Amino acid sequence: MKLFITGLNHRTAPVEVREKVAFPAANIEEALRGLLAQSGVEEGVILSTCNRVEVAVAGECDGKAVVEKFLAVARNVPETQISEHLYHYQGREAIRHLFRVASSLDSMVVGEPQILGQLKDAYTAAKNSGTLNGFLDGLLTRAFSVAKRVRSETEIGQNAVSVSYAAVELAREIFGKLQGHAILLIGAGKMSELAARHLHRAGAERIFVTNRTRERADQVAAIFNGTVVPYENFQASLTQVDIVITSSGAPHYILTRDQMKSVLQQRKNKPIFLIDIAVPRNIDPAINKLDNAFLYDIDDLGRVVEQNRVSRQQEAEEAERIIEEEVEKMVARLREREVAPTIVRLQEQLEAIRSGELDRLRGRLGNLTTQQEEALDALTKGMMAKVAHGAIAEVRKQASRGDATVIDTIRRIFRIPE
Repeated sequence: MKLFITGLNHRTAPVEVREKVAFPAANIEEALRGLLAQSGVEEGVILSTCNRVEVAVAGECDGKAVVEKFLAVARNVPETQISEHLYHYQGREAIRHLFRVASSLDSMVVGEPQILGQLKDAYTAAKNSGTLNGFLDGLLTRAFSVAKRVRSETEIGQNAVSVSYAAVELAREIFGKLQGHAILLIGAGKMSELAARHLHRAGAERIFVTNRTRERADQVAAIFNGTVVPYENFQASLTQVDIVITSSGAPHYILTRDQMKSVLQQRKNKPIFLIDIAVPRNIDPAINKLDNAFLYDIDDLGRVVEQNRVSRQQEAEEAERIIEEEVEKMVARLREREVAPTIVRLQEQLEAIRSGELDRLRGRLGNLTTQQEEALDALTKGMMAKVAHGAIAEVRKQASRGDATVIDTIRRIFRIPE
């Protein structure tokens, strides 16, 4: 059984190519059945996300050529438009690639957890379509276990490596748990919306939104079931919230030191966390000198992200070691599996010899009692098991090392057909 993985990702193909090749979720099962219809393909799975499209197949075929043609036909894209963007892995390298993808070492953001869920969805779709039934099924299941081991034995997913996640991390340092805390978005841009999403998921509950354009404020507030605050009155809301995210396009400070000093007095010095991701900045940096006001701008968040990225890279090196170890185990297991038919045929050959000799011997011994028959049967089976033991152990040992010399020799000695 041969294994092939062909695909493209954010490093090999621009978004305009990736979006042409991507499979809509509603069409995946139909595509999988089409994949299995290709000559020589016995199993197949399709992973399609915004950053990658990969097709893994197992069987006796030229996986590279089969998948390239399949992608072109299934997505109605000329092969010439996608072939230069595709990468191809086979055998051991395909196993390593699959384990790295599952463990998020091949992701745009190393350590992000979404890819494992997406791979599990791809596995479920393939199972539902009947395109996983053996070798590739077991390999994917093993990939999930490897990813779990990487997560449990390293801290690759612990530290924030995006500005929006960094905001959550800093908020937790200030408040501990975020449950019960309120957020005010000043300016409803995409980045502030994303930061609010992460904070909301982390436990922050009430969301207030203000924006110069009321329509956009309504749209963002609807996402969180939040409350719109009139832009001209947003300062009055500062006494009710604990986290402020600003991304207004204003060319000047919309929140000054004196204004925040007044707000803190009204809050009775209850801490407030301010995230200024606007350029130019919306919040007067002098606010940072006030007690219980914690202000971070886009550069501050960037430094947190960079520190965490370095930390993740160190964890990624340990994850790579784990994956290499798991690849070795998997390859050894597969090699042993490949020689299983040889071991079975050796045992059958020896059993045939044993049975033949017993039949000849019975003619000379005459009638035997049941007890004698059982004793003779047990004796000869034990002898053959001892004869086979050394050969079988050596076959398995050499198979795990990838050395076929001893295996070929044993096949010749015992006249075992290929």
